[in-house]
Formats: sequence, structure tokens, C-alpha cells
Amino acid sequence: MKQRIITAIVALVFFVPLIIIGGLPFIMMIFAISTIGLYELLRMRNMSLFSIGGLLSWLLLLVILLPSRWTEQVESFLSLEKLEMIYVLILLLLVYTVIMKNKWTFEDIAFSAISALYVGIGFYYLIETRLFGLEYIGYALLIIWSTDSGAYFVGRKIGKRKLWPDISPNKTIEGFIGGIISAVVITLIYNMFYPIATSFVSFIIITIVASIVGQMGDLVESALKRFYNVKDSGKLLPGHGGVLDRFDSLLFVLPLLHFVQFIG
Repeated sequence: MKQRIITAIVALVFFVPLIIIGGLPFIMMIFAISTIGLYELLRMRNMSLFSIGGLLSWLLLLVILLPSRWTEQVESFLSLEKLEMIYVLILLLLVYTVIMKNKWTFEDIAFSAISALYVGIGFYYLIETRLFGLEYIGYALLIIWSTDSGAYFVGRKIGKRKLWPDISPNKTIEGFIGGIISAVVITLIYNMFYPIATSFVSFIIITIVASIVGQMGDLVESALKRFYNVKDSGKLLPGHGGVLDRFDSLLFVLPLLHFVQFIG
């Protein structure tokens, strides 16, 4: 526990100032974190980021991460729209299977492409959310952190009924509900100081849905690790695992908040 707390404090000291600064430093940090996340995913399948296929997957990730305010300039420079860039990279991955005589298989392409989408879309919306202002990114991160904390402490205190034992044996139904309640209470307090809601009812509903979706993101990461028989996605954060272990909920919550048009 002591190691987890120290790591969390060090990570926050590094992460939070760059969120506040925003702009290029924040975007570069997200690009770096996303690259580590892709590396962790590929490694689960014993695939290397430092290969032709891995490099193409990384380029696909960078295209997905491309912020909206940069898109027009890049599209103009390359004479390709963002979707066309993604299509070209997928085609190159397919061609690579021929060059490698199926040592790099269609399944490898599917895994690497989905990995780039899985990591890229969530972090792309983190970048986009920051463009709207700190109050919005604060709301999103509070949902995630308060849900995780509430689920952990309530589950540890009164959790008895297993939520999904085949995927994550330690999670309980009581913890799941506790996480939702914690998210609602904390974000309502936050909204008193930084109003972002157009409707009190919609605010609560969206927070509940986001909390549930965030916990599903956590379960998705648990399912991946269980399938590939790894304890943590990486070792970057002592006591916490890797990037995907800490950002799994974010990868689901940030897109949701945009899709429901609550943010932006």
C-alpha cells in the first residue's frame, strides 16, 4: 500500500501540472503515454513495437490521436484525410503479411489495429476534452478516480457478492454500486464549485452511466490480462502496474462523454 501511495503521488506531481499547462506539452505527454499503452498491449501477444508491423501500428495510433486543431494542416500537407490515412496504414499492414509470408498474420493485424483504436480513441478524447477547459477534464477524471476509490473501499469493507468472478475475482457488486454512489456525490460537490451541467437530472444520469462504463472498461482490461495470462499490463508504475492498468476506465469514459454531447 505504501508503494502504491508513493507512486500515485509522484505520478500526480508529473501528470497534473501538464494537464493544467495544456497545449503542446500536454499533447506530447498523451502521445508518450499512448505509445507505452500500445507497447503493453502488443507485448501481451508477444508482438514487438520495435518491428515493421509494430511501427505501422504505432503510426496508426498517432493518426488516431491527431488533435482536431492539427488535422486540417496535416491533411493539407499529406493530401489525405484522416480516415484515408488510417485506411492506407491498414493496407500497409495487410501488405506486410505478404512480405513476411504469413509470419505476421491476419490475426496479428487485427490485434494491432484494434489495439491502436482501443488506446488511441480514449486518449484522443482526453486531448479534445482538455481543449474545452480544465473544468471538463476535472469532471471526467473525478468520475474515474471517485468510482475506483469508492468501489475499492466499499468492496473491501462490505463486499460479499462477486461481480464477475471469472474475469476479476476481487470485484464485488457492493463495490460496483459503491463506486457509482461515490462518483455521483463527488461530482455533485465539484459541480457546485465548477458548474458544467446544463441540467441537474442529466448531470446525475450521465455521471451514473459514465461510472458504470468506466467500471466496464476496467473489466475489459482484466479480461485481456486474464486471457493472455499476465498479472499487470506493465511495470511502469510500481504497485499500480502499467499504463493500461491505470487508464483503462478513462479509455471508455472520455469517448462516452463526447458521444452523449455532454462535453463539447
